[in-house]
Amino acid sequence: MVCPKEKNMEVFERNGDMFNLLSEGVSEGIVVVNEKQQIVAVNSATNEIFGYDEDELIGKSLNTLIPIKYHHAHGGHFKGFMKQGKKRKMAEGRELYGLRKTGEEFSIEAGLNPFNIHGATYIMALIMDVSARKAIEKDLNLRSKALSSAINGITITDVQQKDNPVIYINAAFEKLTGYPKEDIINRNLRFLQGKDVDQEGVKQLHNAVKEGKSCEVEIRNYKKDGTLWWNKTSITPIKDSNGNVTHFVGIQNDVTDRIEAEKERNHWNKIFEESLNEIYIIDTKTLKFIRANQGAQKNLGYSLEELKQFTPLDIKPEYDKDSFNELISPLQLEREEKITFETVHLRKDGSTYPVEVHLQRSFIGRQKVLISIILDITDRKDYTEKLERTVAERTQQLRQALEKEKELNELKTRFLSLVSHEFKTPLSSILTSTTLLSKYTESEQQQKRNKHITTIRNKVKQLDAILNDFLSIERLETGKVKYNLEQFALSKVVNQVIYDANLLLKSGQKINYPEDIDDVIITFDEKIFELILSNLIHNAIKYSPENTTIDIEVLKNNDSLQLMIKDQGIGIPETEQKFIFNRYFRANNALLNQGTGIGLNIVKQHLENLEGNISFTSQENCGSTFIVEIPTNIEEPKDR
Repeated sequence: MVCPKEKNMEVFERNGDMFNLLSEGVSEGIVVVNEKQQIVAVNSATNEIFGYDEDELIGKSLNTLIPIKYHHAHGGHFKGFMKQGKKRKMAEGRELYGLRKTGEEFSIEAGLNPFNIHGATYIMALIMDVSARKAIEKDLNLRSKALSSAINGITITDVQQKDNPVIYINAAFEKLTGYPKEDIINRNLRFLQGKDVDQEGVKQLHNAVKEGKSCEVEIRNYKKDGTLWWNKTSITPIKDSNGNVTHFVGIQNDVTDRIEAEKERNHWNKIFEESLNEIYIIDTKTLKFIRANQGAQKNLGYSLEELKQFTPLDIKPEYDKDSFNELISPLQLEREEKITFETVHLRKDGSTYPVEVHLQRSFIGRQKVLISIILDITDRKDYTEKLERTVAERTQQLRQALEKEKELNELKTRFLSLVSHEFKTPLSSILTSTTLLSKYTESEQQQKRNKHITTIRNKVKQLDAILNDFLSIERLETGKVKYNLEQFALSKVVNQVIYDANLLLKSGQKINYPEDIDDVIITFDEKIFELILSNLIHNAIKYSPENTTIDIEVLKNNDSLQLMIKDQGIGIPETEQKFIFNRYFRANNALLNQGTGIGLNIVKQHLENLEGNISFTSQENCGSTFIVEIPTNIEEPKDR
């Protein structure tokens, strides 16, 4: 009688050639077991996977290939599979492990397929050793977790796709940018620069991607809420087996705090360097200068390299080593944080200047230093002298003000006396003539009446002239004078003025008319020119004796016209010539003559307003010459 085992073996022995032919051509292990889980056939791949020799597994239990800890559970699974009798994947949804002859457990995958031969049921298992793949997956999972949990932002972009889009980001990158993953994946990262694309770092990144090279830059990025942050990003190309770049891995770090700290440090360093005060950093042990700002270098005249060879003693001639050490001992012994004192500094050129020194303890890293801030107190030292000078100046100003007030009072007195005299005399004449006029009632007395009427008319005209002078002064002072520049013939005004002046000539006096002025055309205010010429000619008549000549001369240059009025009158005393244009001034030798003392002042002001000038030469008892100069190309003056 043949036992079942032998019968099963015989079936596969008779069909062994066919089984070998079918099974040896595949790389996966093939194990055939009967209903009792006895191995009836294996291929060479199975022996290699599990580490057995040829035919060594035949007849052994399937549990030989399964770790002991899974035997109990495996029996139940096997019975369930036999009951269903359907092809499926073994241990679906669970990890499956095999046991090598050496006792090593390893990961496998197995597909189960039941079949019948000669009325007997068999199960064929297709087994794959997936331990290497599982190890790779484990490693990849570990790396993925590492990337996801990294504090640096990590991105992977695919250069094989159009526009190099992002295909991976970690959580840190989402946190850095404020954008969720769905807003980033499949986009080019340039959107993080917003409109701020014209950055050198961005250009370097673009060129690195284009050339397939690594790159590290610092660029300005903007979070989803618009906040600026500085991104220190480095990219590294990933290549395939053919050396072609397929991806770029980017690592991002937020360096905003560092950048801002550097900006602030640079800002303070700029303040240190550009301060006009002298600032020094001194080593506490050697007392040599470590640093000195531009203000110190400029004030002393030394370069930084020269100052680094110095100690404070080299620029403080009032101190020697012992006295200076005693001075700073409270700082060195840390009894005081700061001391202040006054001394002088010695420049490279040998000059000195007073300073106030503020010296305090500080640190550069772990190095103890002294910070010295120097104030130039030259102005403070000069304060007393300036104050005294200011007091003297103010005293002088007060004295001048008093003199001015005194002068004004004198002018007021003179003005009142002048007005009283100048108005009283013609008014008296008018009153007298009016009284006498009333007595001449007869027809034959008409000549006498005409004489007094002429006197009244002349005195009224004199009063009107005086009043006009006063009104002119008022208009000049208040800026109410409006000038009207126009072209006119010089001879026109000269003829009119001389014609009117002839009525005022004394016995034997005559006026010599200027030569060659018929073709002279000037641009000036005609009324003002007439006023100036009338004033000067009337003065010449008034202050000249009988039987004398008054000469009028005209000299025309390229850019000016000179008008000279010469008389043979009483002249102006030399000591009083400097006052001749002052308002209300009258020379002592002219006090008996009629006049207000304001005519020449008015003439001078009008000429200055119209860019002209007046000067004179005079000698007492020998006459005077007044010279008026006006520009030929005068511009329209502002209202005054």
